[in-house]
Amino acid sequence: MVEDAPRTSAVDQVRRWQDLGGTWRVLARRHGQVTVSLCRCDAGEEVDRLTTADPDLIAFLGDRDASDD
Repeated sequence: MVEDAPRTSAVDQVRRWQDLGGTWRVLARRHGQVTVSLCRCDAGEEVDRLTTADPDLIAFLGDRDASDD
């Protein structure tokens, strides 16, 4: 029997991305959801996008629009 791997929280995903040198920026905040672009550390090219209503991620982001804020 194969067990599903534990899901990584949205906060953990963004923190890990940042800890590994990547950058992120908030693309949208609407209707209790946030969309975050995960970008490469060198040229800022988007690698992944995360849209969630996770209140922990919304709190983690606060008023920031990007990882360098």
